[in-house]
Amino acid sequence: MFDPVTILGLVAASLTTFAGLPQLIKTWKTKSTKDISLLLFLMMFVGVILWLIYGSLTGDVPLIAGNGISALLVGAILALKLRYNGN
Repeated sequence: MFDPVTILGLVAASLTTFAGLPQLIKTWKTKSTKDISLLLFLMMFVGVILWLIYGSLTGDVPLIAGNGISALLVGAILALKLRYNGN
């Protein structure tokens, strides 16, 4: 279905995308965002949105998949950061 290079890209995208999942789970459970940098997550969110746009324009499946999911995860952490306001 996919060539080896695309598979490599999908594996890399999966690892970097889901690396934020433990942070999201911890933040959700503890409702504490005191040690999370707002600037970092704002920059990360803008970055993954730009990568998602780039991937969409070039038709790059790993970029689209990885950054689409990353945008959701990073956006969720950012929303929790804003909601709990550093608690």
